[in-house]
Amino acid sequence: MPYFGSEETVKDLKRALSNPNIQADRLRYRNYITRVIRSMTQGLDVSALFMDMVKASATVDIVQKKLVYLYMCTYASHKPDLALLAINTLRKDCADPNPMVRGLALRNMCNFRMPGITEYIQQPVLTGLRDKASYVRRVAVLGCAKMHSLHPNTEIDPSVVNELYALLRDPDPVVVVNCLRALEEILKDEGGVVINKPIAHHLLNRLKDLDSWAQSEVLTFLLRYRPRGDDELFDVLSLLDEFLHSVHAPVMAATLRLFLHLAAAHPAVQADALLRARSPLLAACGSASRELCFAGLCHVQQVLRSRPALYGSHYKRFFCGYSEPGYIKLRKMEILVELVNDENVVLVLEELKSYCTDVSPELAQAAITAIGRIGRTYTEKCLDILTGLLALKQDHVTSVIRTFRDLVWFCPQSTGAVCRAVEGCEDNPQDDEGKQALLWLLGVHGVHISSAPYVLEGFIDGLKAELSFAVKVELLTATMKLFLCRPAEIQDMLGRLLHYCIEEESDVCVRDRALLYYRLLQCGVEEARKILLGPESDPSMTVLAGRPEEPVGCWASSFNTLVPLAEADTHGADPPADLPEQTSNSTEASGVEDELMYKPPPVNAALGAGPAEGVSDTDDSQEEPSLTLGPPLSHEAFEKLWLELQVLHRQTLDFPPPAAPPETLQAALQLVKIQALAFSHSDTRPWKAYVCSRAGGALMLAELLHADPELPDSQDALLLSVKQQPEKPQAVRVFVSVLRSALQTLNSDRT
Repeated sequence: MPYFGSEETVKDLKRALSNPNIQADRLRYRNYITRVIRSMTQGLDVSALFMDMVKASATVDIVQKKLVYLYMCTYASHKPDLALLAINTLRKDCADPNPMVRGLALRNMCNFRMPGITEYIQQPVLTGLRDKASYVRRVAVLGCAKMHSLHPNTEIDPSVVNELYALLRDPDPVVVVNCLRALEEILKDEGGVVINKPIAHHLLNRLKDLDSWAQSEVLTFLLRYRPRGDDELFDVLSLLDEFLHSVHAPVMAATLRLFLHLAAAHPAVQADALLRARSPLLAACGSASRELCFAGLCHVQQVLRSRPALYGSHYKRFFCGYSEPGYIKLRKMEILVELVNDENVVLVLEELKSYCTDVSPELAQAAITAIGRIGRTYTEKCLDILTGLLALKQDHVTSVIRTFRDLVWFCPQSTGAVCRAVEGCEDNPQDDEGKQALLWLLGVHGVHISSAPYVLEGFIDGLKAELSFAVKVELLTATMKLFLCRPAEIQDMLGRLLHYCIEEESDVCVRDRALLYYRLLQCGVEEARKILLGPESDPSMTVLAGRPEEPVGCWASSFNTLVPLAEADTHGADPPADLPEQTSNSTEASGVEDELMYKPPPVNAALGAGPAEGVSDTDDSQEEPSLTLGPPLSHEAFEKLWLELQVLHRQTLDFPPPAAPPETLQAALQLVKIQALAFSHSDTRPWKAYVCSRAGGALMLAELLHADPELPDSQDALLLSVKQQPEKPQAVRVFVSVLRSALQTLNSDRT
């Protein structure tokens, strides 16, 4: 809605613009034109002044022309008939001796949005492509893209495309970059601009003449070119080498991405490029610009997926500053967890401990979680810190209890210390996640916690006031498990709990769980013990706490894009809130279910592996699938799938288990795209190992078992059991063949 009094304002302006005395005074005339533009930007409808403004364009004053052109572009669609007069004026200005006037006229004429404008601007644009002034050529090149955007469905004029390709050798660097942008827009339906060898070499030689923004854009276009041989490849990399140390972060990131792309077949060159780009990336992480700092941290996290030790000596650069925003502090804490080693673990833990009392609850909880993740490797050091935080009796109780639960899951040897710490905790958590974590600890390890029955009794007494059905279900499970271990102390409260949940509880899920446990007890205590407790985990198994190193190719294509900034940190994430138990019927976490959903990898070259024993040769596909790691599978997701699936293939391998250290075994299997999740020590009998891989859209899980050869009826050989989802025998054949070859290679290296 126009402002009150706008009609009077427009009339006053019209009288002033038509006044010959004002027109004779250039300064006063320009001031009135400025008032027209100001009124236009304030929302007043000044389209009635269109004819007067067209007349005002007939001047040699560049400033006045700019103001009039801005007005014309705004109201050309409102006055299409009168806009033809403006077009004639602009076409006349396109032949002006002043190149600035020619460029301004051509640019604004291309900005007109009115029917049939293309036939008026086509000839001036084509003429501008051959103009002597570089500014006019810059505008004309972008005008070609604007003409195409006005009529995207029309046939592409090959003469325009050829002219733009020829202008890639223009002496003006801005014209070259504008040509790339215009060709990309015009040919987007055909795959965009084509970068062949002459164009690629020309762009590489012109990189030094471009500004930082143009350099980063040209480097992105060069991703489409693939050198024909190693000699040409290394010549290209030599030209790019100096840009790895550019002071401009976008240029450095674009150069590194191009390095990683071109050197995909040369891992040593990729590693050297990542090493050379370490200092610029660290400089970006310490930038005063928060946005640039955050982007640098996200890209460092990508590099750590393949080179976790590359930034280990620079861990202090990722200590949090007092004035930094929370999102940067969270990223730095995630990186610190990845950089921990034997030399810096004490200093890193001290730094994280100072964050645990931060005024921001989110940062404090993230710091406690980070300490818990480090505790999977350095258990004793982290337990002392977490126990001390628990004694503060502050709001950290919930985070510490959850961290204790996760630590017990990953590091069973810490169970005793965790139980002693939980027993000394006087305050119970108040949120649902903290209550579930505490109840899980009391149910699974309540036999080691003397006060467990009293804590459970407090939860049972306050059950009517509890609103979360997940807490009620966890309370039922914990009370049942503790009853099987300490029946005399739990019997009475278990009866009261079951009676309330069956007779008075309104939630159907809680009532059904209570009925399940009630009927299970009717079958006998031993039957209930088998189902709820089940067999204990093998204490000789070793959990691989660290994630395997990923090939650079897994993330190189998304480097220097928005993907590192937008994607969730799935690699360093904590386990789901409700850890699935091997012997528990409690509700499974949604995070595990999401991880079990497999996305098929791209088809690679087939492996020439022979058929495995006991696997059928028939398959629907014509080519054998190749192994791929895909998204890493967590230990809890592996265990859940292993208990659900049936053995599809069983085979005896006629050689003993490899006597290699854990790091060697993990690295050897990683090279052949097999993920090692857990394995026994080399001198433990029986020896076990659990591995997985993917091929042809199927997920393969395998167990390797080696019994004691000194026992009767035992052989010095490995028993391989394979499970699969979905069933694809050809994928199993490839998996067994590759796994067998890798293990044989390890044994031959040992001998």
